[in-house]
Amino acid sequence: MFEFRITKVASVKNDLLSGLTVALALVPEAVAFAFVAGVEPLVGLYAAFMVGLITAVFGGRPGMISGATGALAVVMVTLVAQHGVEYLFAAVVLMGLIQICAGLLGLGKFIRMVPRPVMLGFVNGLAIVIFLAQLSQFGISGQPGWLSGTSFEGSVIDVAWMQGEALYIMLGLVALTMVIIHFLPRFTTAIPSSLAAIIIVSLLVIGFEIDTRVVGDVASISGGLPSFHIPSVPFTWETFMIILPYSVVLAAIGLIESMLTLRLVDEVTETLGRGNRENFAQGLANTVTGFFGGMGGCAMIGQSMINVNSGGRGRLSGITAALCLLMFILFASSLIEQIPLAALVGVMFIVVLGTFEWSSFRIIRKIPASDAFVLVLVSSVTVFTDLAFAVTVGVIVSALVFAWKHAKTVKIQRNDTIVGETHYLVNGPIFFSSTTEFEQAFTPKEDAEEVFIDFAQSRVCDHSGLRVIESLTERYEKAGKTLHLQNLSQDCQALINQAGDQINVNVLKNPRSLLFLNESA
Repeated sequence: MFEFRITKVASVKNDLLSGLTVALALVPEAVAFAFVAGVEPLVGLYAAFMVGLITAVFGGRPGMISGATGALAVVMVTLVAQHGVEYLFAAVVLMGLIQICAGLLGLGKFIRMVPRPVMLGFVNGLAIVIFLAQLSQFGISGQPGWLSGTSFEGSVIDVAWMQGEALYIMLGLVALTMVIIHFLPRFTTAIPSSLAAIIIVSLLVIGFEIDTRVVGDVASISGGLPSFHIPSVPFTWETFMIILPYSVVLAAIGLIESMLTLRLVDEVTETLGRGNRENFAQGLANTVTGFFGGMGGCAMIGQSMINVNSGGRGRLSGITAALCLLMFILFASSLIEQIPLAALVGVMFIVVLGTFEWSSFRIIRKIPASDAFVLVLVSSVTVFTDLAFAVTVGVIVSALVFAWKHAKTVKIQRNDTIVGETHYLVNGPIFFSSTTEFEQAFTPKEDAEEVFIDFAQSRVCDHSGLRVIESLTERYEKAGKTLHLQNLSQDCQALINQAGDQINVNVLKNPRSLLFLNESA
């Protein structure tokens, strides 16, 4: 369980220590994602530092960690391969501007459209993705397929695997790291268990000269301060059209992943973040990063979960993580490069176990079949494509299922007790999916001369609903009968008024009282 009410002093200490833990975990991730995007390691590290710092200061979700991510890297690689890294920097700047606009326009509220099954599928798929991303560390350094053969938003491909003693050492150190993280909090909470595990395993490897791969085997992280740099691209319409598609996709992926991460951290910490402010901060961070030679980024669910699990709940945790990462680059690269990759893999495996919604196995038979299908679908699509596409698919499928179900809820009651009049009472929404059943319920040839349709218990939701009512009016006119609409809601009448001459219907200003009770059709 997490501690939600802590003293100010303890909060500062936890933020500092959890921030340091996150910074250590960010190093191999940022380097690996830089390789995926086809850029130098420092491009990924600078992005992790700048995006992490700016979003920590200005973002709407304290405790959430942002940086270079695989979801963005797999989109960037094509642009870099075809046009070079300078076009990437320009695309990141434009990506940031698009995200700033999204924040100013208040688009963060649309995260409410993501149904619970989609969220569960997203989280489960993400846990699988994080797990698969770590498997590349079990490959043989220098062999084809190591790192370069890894899809961080999909599966591990063509990895030349470790064997024998090297594999056993790697597995042993990973297991030791996980054991320390799990059991240390039972004895003390003075230091985050993840940070303690990294330190203990690193000291064991260095002290006993254990032959295992370390961060320095991936790449050198030594470098200087990022410098201001306007992307060296032609400022022409052609350049704009080259980077625009990439920027739009990157902005969308970044916003979706950030908003879902924000929602997940909200649930874990039982607090409420500010989506629009976070969108603005993400855009500001990417705009600045593009001008300082970074590859851009967004919220990182794995690192965010490490942070909140380690007690980091305030902005100071994200600021500490970013500044520590910069210190590693400037002054402590030789020390950080000695950290065993096994320790960092063990930390991420714990994140996988904590991120995966194991309760979904228990509830999957108790929820509607359509929700179970969406949950499994989103998890699968997340693993084989990317997070943003998976969520989009899940929302679309959920919306279609919702529309199909509600199309069957329209019920029409008929009453012929008054001579010369036929009355209909409509129950349920009239929209694109329910128009067929609505129209088929009326029989103009059999009805009386005056026909009244009562919408007191219904709503006309869209243009398809208006059109089917107009079509119904024409059917009654051809039959020589008059159709009257009554008790339309204000928003329905607004739709009719907005359509003007395009929709010709007769709406009663003084509705007749209901002439029969609402009984089942």
